[in-house]
Amino acid sequence: MSKLRTNYFCQSCGYQSAKWLGKCPSCNAWNTFIEEVIQKDGSSKTEWKTSTSKQISAKPKAIASIIYNEQHRIATQDQELNRVLGGGIVPGSIVLIGGEPGIGKSTLLLQLAVSLPHLKILYISGEESEQQVKMRAERIKLPDTLPIISNRPEAGCYIFTETSTQNIFKQIEIFEPELVIVDSIQTMASAFIESSAGTVSQVRECTAEFLKYAKETGTPVFLVGHITKEGTIAGPKVLEHMVDTVLQFEGDRHANYRILRATKNRFGSASELGIYEMQGTGLREVTNPSELLLSQREGDSTGVAIASMLEGNRPLMIEIQSLVSAATYGTPQRTTTGFDGKRLNMLLAVLEKRGGFRLGQQDVFLNIAGGLKVEDPAIDLAVCMSIISSYDEIAVPHDVCFSAEVGLGGEIRAVNRVEQRIVEAEKLGFKQIYLSKFSLKGLDLSYHKIKIIAVAKLDEVFSSLFG
Repeated sequence: MSKLRTNYFCQSCGYQSAKWLGKCPSCNAWNTFIEEVIQKDGSSKTEWKTSTSKQISAKPKAIASIIYNEQHRIATQDQELNRVLGGGIVPGSIVLIGGEPGIGKSTLLLQLAVSLPHLKILYISGEESEQQVKMRAERIKLPDTLPIISNRPEAGCYIFTETSTQNIFKQIEIFEPELVIVDSIQTMASAFIESSAGTVSQVRECTAEFLKYAKETGTPVFLVGHITKEGTIAGPKVLEHMVDTVLQFEGDRHANYRILRATKNRFGSASELGIYEMQGTGLREVTNPSELLLSQREGDSTGVAIASMLEGNRPLMIEIQSLVSAATYGTPQRTTTGFDGKRLNMLLAVLEKRGGFRLGQQDVFLNIAGGLKVEDPAIDLAVCMSIISSYDEIAVPHDVCFSAEVGLGGEIRAVNRVEQRIVEAEKLGFKQIYLSKFSLKGLDLSYHKIKIIAVAKLDEVFSSLFG
């Protein structure tokens, strides 16, 4: 009997080696190599193909001679999902959704499946039985605005519980769905790979098979992916490069709100996000997240400042919370939630050097309310004002907001798309907004009711707010 063909794979990045290694030369992770059986000896790998697919020899074409036919996206009933995907589902695209266990990935995709009754949708479940999927579907209340389809009795959502990709593609060829949902890719197994489901080789092979199917038939495919304890999608990093779109479903399982964020999107912006509220009847879209993020404020309190930021094309008003207290254990603590810790250290250095505030022996805790993770530099000024408000025990007025970047010299720098930030602040009832005077060039501000205060240095903001 001949020996089986095996290799060692890094479970972190997917690096392949003929022998075991203590340290991965690709991602520098330790003790991540696991031996996996690649293929049974003597078995020949075949490619999945549809009955209509044709073998055409590829030839180079001039870009001017390529005919481009614009494909219409599939608009869903979920406007938040449409926004994150860039306007809807692109035919032939493959979308990977990752998130912690219990965060709501299956609920989101089941809601998508049952809200498109005019399409033939195949929901492949490798983790739950048909009865369990039906139980979840019974809890989901569909909106009354769903279109009524009478001319396609075969359309609707169909459940298929299977983990073998060979059996799945046999049913797909017979069923001919218009949308495929796989929950989850870590439970799928291909007969061409001997290792167990969930290993690097199996995840990569199964994803490649669904990718080939999606591109050949023009059928969109959604894949659910598990994540590691570090928060990244489990399996090799090459998995994220294979798919067209990577969506991250975030949030605290003990809280009600969920955030759907695009980390990669070949057909739209990768900086969009959608916000949902988890209820007993499923996920509800949050159409005005600014009011949600600011709803728990009452009066003026120290250490709180409001920032006007942009996430993709969506303006948001977020609450910055700070707590500054004397360090009691020698080394001061710098703790952030939803904000870059290195950028906080930079802003603290600017406040100490340029503003004269003695923060070197102070513990500083910073939190972005609502569970958001913010990268927009326009919240720098609000972070500084929040810290100084807590340090001096002087509250920032609740009807004042900020939108500007802070430089190392203490200068207030301009940010982009100021008009959208002003309109969002005015819509939510703010009376004043602090902006860089360099971002107001060429703007007609006469029709805005909100008072716009243009500043160039941190000192100007301190004197205007705190006297």
